[in-house]
Amino acid sequence: MAEFNQDGLKWDDSGFDLVPCWTREPSTDAIESVCRKTLHLKGDDTCTISFHAAGAFNKLYLVKACDQSLLMRVSLPVYPQYKTRGEVTTLRWLRENIDIPVPKVVDFDASNDNEIGFEWILMELMPGSSAWRRWRTLSMAQKVFLTQRVAEFQAQLFRHGFPSASFRGIGTLHSVAEKTSPVPGKMVSHMFFMGDHIKYDVARGPFRSSHDWLRSYLEFAIQEYKVILANTDDEDDKEEAEDVLQVADRLLALLPRIFPSIQEPPERTVLWHDDLGLQNILIDEQGDITAVIDWECVSPLPLWRATRMPKFLRGRDREDEPKRDSYPADTSPGPAASAKDTDPDELDNEGKDELFWIHLMEYEQTQLRKIYNDKMKSLWRDWTLQVEEGKLKFDFYDAVVRCCGGVYLKRILRWVDKIEKGEFADLQTVLHTV
Repeated sequence: MAEFNQDGLKWDDSGFDLVPCWTREPSTDAIESVCRKTLHLKGDDTCTISFHAAGAFNKLYLVKACDQSLLMRVSLPVYPQYKTRGEVTTLRWLRENIDIPVPKVVDFDASNDNEIGFEWILMELMPGSSAWRRWRTLSMAQKVFLTQRVAEFQAQLFRHGFPSASFRGIGTLHSVAEKTSPVPGKMVSHMFFMGDHIKYDVARGPFRSSHDWLRSYLEFAIQEYKVILANTDDEDDKEEAEDVLQVADRLLALLPRIFPSIQEPPERTVLWHDDLGLQNILIDEQGDITAVIDWECVSPLPLWRATRMPKFLRGRDREDEPKRDSYPADTSPGPAASAKDTDPDELDNEGKDELFWIHLMEYEQTQLRKIYNDKMKSLWRDWTLQVEEGKLKFDFYDAVVRCCGGVYLKRILRWVDKIEKGEFADLQTVLHTV
């Protein structure tokens, strides 16, 4: 594997999840200097930099210069060059080909060899506020309209280039040369760069097929847990590693029975935003979508993978609308104003117990999934067929992801046993059956 310069990044493995951390803070003076040069500002032109928000792998700064507002996105080098270039290529392709409002990229640097010392993207500041912050104030009609708009966006991605393939192969978009259409390249996703994964000798794409892509997932798990097995004295860790390796071997054996190992031409794929939660949808005062944001780690994926519901519609089924008066008052201390300002996920429960809001969201998601499905059927003639043919494939993918995370291992083995016997059991049913 090639050596990557990850200066400025460290991984914290003290908790349950691996967390990327900054070893130094980006300098606002350096950000201002870069912005002045990029925007060709004169010495007396105003340029102010202020912290705006933070994501898992980046910090965003509001740039105000010459009557314009921009965002500077400074990124940790989790996958040096590839992640930044992939995001920029994806945003530019979307603006040129699809009617989805996304930020315009002003300029970028995919290396850390600059004044800031980190990779950066200077982009347009999109109007609106997150749909998550506004969700409880929206009417059901507004929520239906928002869901239908998201379906329209996704249908455009499905239809683009049809009947010829817009993309062939699986991997994050990159441009081979200037003024050429981007194509799938190396895959940029959490599995491929978290922790020591970036050092593993595993195929990284572009992948010709679902088979090759998912084989890489399993190879990451096998390498990771073999390292754990060889270096731990903890009996619980050893047992977990052995269990993961057993499940990974069974899934590897099942893989070619579900996905063909030889694919020519490369598999047809579609750009899929797997993190399309309400936090990444911006809306105006009327509830209309003004932007879809956070396109890092977004790649063309197999059609079966893109038949999943958008993230904001995923949840438990609940057909009966919860009655507000049937729930107790919220007895927990309300969030302080300062907490609401600093935590974008903190919402006012309006004096009702949190369980009411959870059940209400589940009910709304259940109804809106029907809306999304109906809209997709009206916009994409193969939608129902793709959903039906993708069920087993998505179950296999889900089993692979859970195996890599070391969860539900015995139940995954039970599911594999059933599939091998020709009993096509739904994975979720098996996972939640004691």
